[in-house]
Amino acid sequence: MSVPILGISSMATRQVLAELVDVYQQHSGQRVAIESVGGVDAAKRVQAGEAFDVVILAADAIDKLIASGHVLAGSKVDLVRSGVAVAVRAGAPKPDISSEDAVRQAILAARNLSYSTGPSGVALAKLFERWGIAETIKDRIVTPPPGIPVGSLVAKGEVALGFQQLSEMLNLEGISVLGTLPPAIQIITTFSAGVCATSTQAETVRAMLAYMASPAAAEAKRRQGMDPA
Repeated sequence: MSVPILGISSMATRQVLAELVDVYQQHSGQRVAIESVGGVDAAKRVQAGEAFDVVILAADAIDKLIASGHVLAGSKVDLVRSGVAVAVRAGAPKPDISSEDAVRQAILAARNLSYSTGPSGVALAKLFERWGIAETIKDRIVTPPPGIPVGSLVAKGEVALGFQQLSEMLNLEGISVLGTLPPAIQIITTFSAGVCATSTQAETVRAMLAYMASPAAAEAKRRQGMDPA
């Protein structure tokens, strides 16, 4: 029996990794177990030396882990590109988000809003600064607890307008996804994988990542609201 590949990822890639891992296990016989948590927590656990074989996070987070020696240099593999979507509670009025100005107006009109604490959230905060509305809306921003999807806060009625990776919105009940941000302000995050320095089976991990980055995995990525990287 093979030694399982142990991994950790951010929540954004949880669904697509579940599908890819399932197929890979069936084809290869290699067992894989990937835990999905908040991206910041995942990076901290890798930095603390917890024993993982692979880590899947936003590309810049993987770069930082390579720089600090926690992920092997040369092992980074880009897997998916993911855009940000906007959601309201199911049955709620659906604001227009078809243009940059429409999104700005929807935000200003919203009772409150929430967005990811990951890279897309950082980019949104910068966008609000550029628009000159950061001070106006700062008291209306609800920060989601680590590992809790923004969409679940929207579904409960705790948040009127939610922004997060489309992949994290697709399978949630109780929300209406208005669509993705318009091209002028869309925020694309590349999620990448790397072999952890603590791994004792680097080549086994590389074989799995080669499959995950291959054309054979493309359709699963699109099903989960992402594009192949």
